[in-house]
Amino acid sequence: MTGRAGARGGASGLPRVSGELSRPVFFVGFMGAGKTSVARRLARTCGVASVDMDTYLERREGKRVREIFAESGEEGFRDVESDVLRELAGKEPLLVSCGGGVVKRPENRAVLREAGFVVHLNVTADEAKSRISDTSTRPLFQDLDTARRTAEERGPLYDEVADAVVDTAGKGVAAIAREVQRILEKEGILCLQRR
Repeated sequence: MTGRAGARGGASGLPRVSGELSRPVFFVGFMGAGKTSVARRLARTCGVASVDMDTYLERREGKRVREIFAESGEEGFRDVESDVLRELAGKEPLLVSCGGGVVKRPENRAVLREAGFVVHLNVTADEAKSRISDTSTRPLFQDLDTARRTAEERGPLYDEVADAVVDTAGKGVAAIAREVQRILEKEGILCLQRR
């Protein structure tokens, strides 16, 4: 988890900011959309906490995602993922970057919709591939046609749960984070106190 680093301010030139979330914010979207990078950036600049769901899951289980897939198959992994999603939804509000496939299960989509505010970071498979420097850890990107099909299949599921959709095409992390911050402030999800 990223803590309240943004609250320090100081040498980085960032204003001293203390933020508070009124409910959890879940980032969904295809791999390579920038979910984790944007959540971390927002956590730093707004003084709130963030967590990457896959990293949290790996620490909790004491195994890498790919090991869980190898031992238990996709269904076994999705069972653990669903449990982790419910756990994170019940904690003090955080910025949560979700795994790309979290929306595949109807019960997960229900948790996302009911427990928090959902931001869909929209990206095409082609753009996502251009952002990922090492595709060896991303099995879907061994075959771009498969990645494209998967992105198309999941697109409507991301949109189904989304309270806001941010198109990430041609934008850097800082620009996307600023756009998300504006949305969260406007919706009353993120309250900032500048000191």
